[in-house]
Amino acid sequence: MKISLTEQASSSFFIALRYLWCRAKEGGRYLKGAAAGIALSLVPIIITLIVADGMIQGITGRYLELGTGHLQVYDYISYSDYPEELCETINDLDGVRGTWREMQGLGIILGKEGRVGTTIRAIDSSFWKDRGSAEYLEVIAGSADLEADNELLLGRSLAETLNAEPGSTVRLMTIRVTEDGRNIPRVTIFTVKGIISSGYRELDSLWCIMNYDTGIKLLSPELYRGFLVVKVDDPYKSIYEIAEQITVHTGMSYGVYTWKELQQSLYRSFESTRQILLFIMALLVLVAAVNVSSATSMMVIERQRDIAVLKTGGAGPFSIQNIFLWGALLTGFAGAIIGISLGLFIGININTIIRGLEKFLSLIASPWGTTVKLLDPDYYLEVIPIIIDWKMVVIIGIFTILCSCIASALPARRAGVLKPLEILRRV
Repeated sequence: MKISLTEQASSSFFIALRYLWCRAKEGGRYLKGAAAGIALSLVPIIITLIVADGMIQGITGRYLELGTGHLQVYDYISYSDYPEELCETINDLDGVRGTWREMQGLGIILGKEGRVGTTIRAIDSSFWKDRGSAEYLEVIAGSADLEADNELLLGRSLAETLNAEPGSTVRLMTIRVTEDGRNIPRVTIFTVKGIISSGYRELDSLWCIMNYDTGIKLLSPELYRGFLVVKVDDPYKSIYEIAEQITVHTGMSYGVYTWKELQQSLYRSFESTRQILLFIMALLVLVAAVNVSSATSMMVIERQRDIAVLKTGGAGPFSIQNIFLWGALLTGFAGAIIGISLGLFIGININTIIRGLEKFLSLIASPWGTTVKLLDPDYYLEVIPIIIDWKMVVIIGIFTILCSCIASALPARRAGVLKPLEILRRV
């Protein structure tokens, strides 16, 4: 009786499944060990993917919503003349969420604890009430509502350096240009209205924020750059189309720059770092795939009697080969499911795990007066956003299974060409 290809494939699958789940002394330990190796190799990959994506998107979101905005518009002629009518024209475009005027430059701020350089941001106060700004902006102390001309906001790190708090008086030194073209210092007294933080110190560590109208009076347009900050509904998909619309409506005297152009080096650095980390982690999968190949080879050696019996019963070389290929596929699949599931569980709870480890290590180091920080807030986010790229997770799982099958192709082929008489004679 002739056995169909479907029946052969089905029998090969169930024999491979039996080999995977058989007792350790019958050879199942090899495939189970290979599956465990694959699982262990996938855990750091999934954790790295979640943490890297969370860090990149968290930092990028803060730069977009609190820093550069989604687009910036520059007047090439006057450098500072941005009438409210222009803002309204841009706001009327489809997909635009809001437009705000800003002047920005450097200064020196003096407080109780000496002086320090600062980034001065004079921007329309409604910018901080935008839903994107409100999502990332945290008011540490005081209020973020600037009502008087002599009030300002300080970034948390800057306030700590100056030992300033809401109600404190600080002096801000800027440069003004006289009528004869000389640059002379100007000192203005301000009251600290609030202490703010974006959750990423490298972004807001030197922020000194005031109302736009105050900045127009205080900052010379020859020395401080003025521009429009524009936010759109979807900064990741429609940004270039809206930039073209703004260029058409404002004319050639204005330059429009997207967030990708404004922070090009920063975002490329993030993406390059992510790719390098995933590449290094992928090498672990390749090593685990080699273990599957070794496990398959050992299974072929220990199952030579089974191979001889199957061949004498009519099984062809491809049927025998398919048994071990199915075994490698099932091994890779089992390892991928276990590893990805464990990696997702750890990745989703990464903030809780990090905080727990910090408390535990700080408790151990307490006799030496040391506080352990696994993620330095000067360089990392204080809380890692949980971002799961399901498409990449599926790709990693498929890549793992394919590597397992490809690595086991050679030992499976060798099993298929074994001669049953020679096997029976040896055993």
